[in-house]
Amino acid sequence: MHKDFLTIADWSSDALKHVISLAEDLKKEWQNGGNRPVLAGKTLGMIFQKPSLRTRVSFDVAMFHLGGHALMLSPQEIGLGQRESIPDVARVLASMVQGIMARVFDHAHVEQLAAWSKVPVINGLSDYSHPCQAMADVLTIKERFGRLEGLKLAYIGDGNNVATSLLFAATKFGFDFAIATPQGYALPEAVLAKGRELAQASGIRIITTESVEEAAQGAHVLYTDTWTSMGQEAEAEARRKVFKDYQINANLLKVADANSIVMHCLPAHRGEEITDEVADGAHSAIFQQAENRLHAQKAILVHLMAN
Repeated sequence: MHKDFLTIADWSSDALKHVISLAEDLKKEWQNGGNRPVLAGKTLGMIFQKPSLRTRVSFDVAMFHLGGHALMLSPQEIGLGQRESIPDVARVLASMVQGIMARVFDHAHVEQLAAWSKVPVINGLSDYSHPCQAMADVLTIKERFGRLEGLKLAYIGDGNNVATSLLFAATKFGFDFAIATPQGYALPEAVLAKGRELAQASGIRIITTESVEEAAQGAHVLYTDTWTSMGQEAEAEARRKVFKDYQINANLLKVADANSIVMHCLPAHRGEEITDEVADGAHSAIFQQAENRLHAQKAILVHLMAN
């Protein structure tokens, strides 16, 4: 049993598959009248260095549905590592709450929180990894196709934290992973090395290319993210020029599998990484994917915090 959920690479395939199965059960339970209050009397402390819609709402509502309580802690209230040291924050919070979720810039901050906390720490996003998003994505893909093994996911765009988590998810759940990035924006070599190491156990294919058509060829899932993530605003104009051909549009859909779905972790810059036609079209799974943040989050919380 893992104490924390910091990156998908840390967890076994069996444990991750259990969480997805639990998410499916909790979603059905909610749809059939509501979830049992398995987290009654428990509080999740939520640390935010970055603004959020899906992470904030999904964790807050998940705790409410499960009978618990979520406590929002803004940057002004904590000043993680500035106003107060991270070990001190971890120890104080862990003495009062039963779980901590942190949405941060630096992945080392969630690692430090986990090292000093006696209660579970969940990575709500860091510059390295976005594991909660990837679990919601896996849930969505399984709902759409009825399986995960043997599928191909093609990621188009920046080799960022979302791409990292999807690569690790592919190795754990058994689907092929292709990524198309411009030169200079590929996944870090250490991430690819870890992905290839994990892929040896599952036998999946990892494809890295600069060609969007090569990545998308026969793909069951086309996935993208914004070209400019939070904290990169100064690079926005330069990135628009570099990434202008890295767009999911109607033409790229023709290269993918006929029954492919399109995914985006949101927020989207429509007209840049994805067109309105595709985002709102028949192949889009974007808003099913967004809703599934709630159900995937519930499963992670129950797995880590329930008695």
